[in-house]
Amino acid sequence: MAADPNVLVVVLDTVRKDHLTPYGYDRPTTPALASFADEARVYEEAVSQAPWTLPAHASLFTGQYPSVHGATQESPYLSAETATLAEAVSASGYTTTCFSSNAWITPYTRLTAGFDEQDSFFEALPGSVLATAAADLWSWVLDSRLRPLADRLVAAGNAVHERLAARGRAASRTPAIVDRTQQFIEGADGPWFAFLNLMDAHLPYYPPEQYRQQFAPDVDPGAVCQNSKAYNAGAREVDEAEFEAIRRLYDAELRHLDAELGRLFEFLRTSGRWDDTAVVVCADHGELHGEFGRYGHEFAVYEPLVNVPLLVDAPGIEPGRDRQQVELLDLYDTVLDIAGAAEAASSVGARPFEPERSLCRPGRDIEDGDYGFIEYDRPVVELEQLERKAAAAGIELDEDGRFYSRMRAARRPDGKYIRNERLSDEGYRLDSDSGESTEAAADDPIIEATEAALCRFEDRVAVGWDGHTQGDGGDPLGRMDETAKSRLRDLGYLE
Repeated sequence: MAADPNVLVVVLDTVRKDHLTPYGYDRPTTPALASFADEARVYEEAVSQAPWTLPAHASLFTGQYPSVHGATQESPYLSAETATLAEAVSASGYTTTCFSSNAWITPYTRLTAGFDEQDSFFEALPGSVLATAAADLWSWVLDSRLRPLADRLVAAGNAVHERLAARGRAASRTPAIVDRTQQFIEGADGPWFAFLNLMDAHLPYYPPEQYRQQFAPDVDPGAVCQNSKAYNAGAREVDEAEFEAIRRLYDAELRHLDAELGRLFEFLRTSGRWDDTAVVVCADHGELHGEFGRYGHEFAVYEPLVNVPLLVDAPGIEPGRDRQQVELLDLYDTVLDIAGAAEAASSVGARPFEPERSLCRPGRDIEDGDYGFIEYDRPVVELEQLERKAAAAGIELDEDGRFYSRMRAARRPDGKYIRNERLSDEGYRLDSDSGESTEAAADDPIIEATEAALCRFEDRVAVGWDGHTQGDGGDPLGRMDETAKSRLRDLGYLE
């Protein structure tokens, strides 16, 4: 591989590890990924720092835990003072790009900071008015910290994909992202860093017809529950047969995603760039399809959500299976290591390089390196949507229940301890109960050790749970002009 290898990082958004061929799934969802696994290191115990996009990506891009970088739904952006991986890699001489159709990965959340080129979600909407209005409003939010406005804008962005898909207007953007990535690579002068987020496996599931016919030929996507909030609120019942139909649509989406990923890999091979490119493939989080009585990726930190796939082919990393505990935020140090950007990280004000976290180096000699840590702040946007669904169905939600609870967890390959803000804590022996179906005894030595690790994490990293006050900004949309408000009404976000 070249002295300054190219770096390709692909996040498969909302992809469960146990639905992928290289992790033993019995349906042929990801043959291209399985082929890549033969030459990569496949990590069995990778943990995401959060069960949803914004904080998980922020941890990857900053090398910090959510409590440190602060990008949650309660403050849905990286602060201007937080420097990123892309800024460091760019400062070390790489051309950088970010292509994503995820509403959270935009200039408005600052997750695209440092990329020379980026394709954001709002730019994909019809017309340019919403993009301009959203950018202006988000700048105002960043300056004033008016959280209610952030909640409204992010809720709107999150809902666009579902609404357009339901109307048959949201064709997958993954083929276009792959095309643009190839164009970027062909035009790059010198080493490049490309980051992709591919959204096909995110609700709603409307797979291309050829893959629906392969995995779900008898399933009508419009006839199954595509709204996780309605189910979680109790406003829509879904039995196991319907969840199985939903899983088959999900698998069809995975097969489409894999075909496009394989097309990109083939381009790198046939153009002679494969051997000079370090490749990382992972998920930011998984998804629940009825397990634990939940649908989607909110209100829980169970294994299908946080034990994510991770495959790496890079200098210093031998192919094979790896069962050590690692975290997604380790990719920050890994990419810095690959790109020779360790010194650049400090020069741009990013978190200093920690060589012990780089997957390119043996061992993980850091404090509590045998554990991974997960944090889940109160999901403001999801709660608002959940409460609307519940109210419309005449259902009253328990404010002392799971929907309103922040969570933290420490996790190692054989055990896990979950701290719940408003519920009893939970402990599971993952070596004998990987499905987290039965809580382990509190005096189990592995559970005790894992709880102790979580306490140490809270002492050195995590902030307290009390006193986070919702801002009072009056009418958060008051400064939006009528043209922009009209566009939001057309899309169903304002009444």
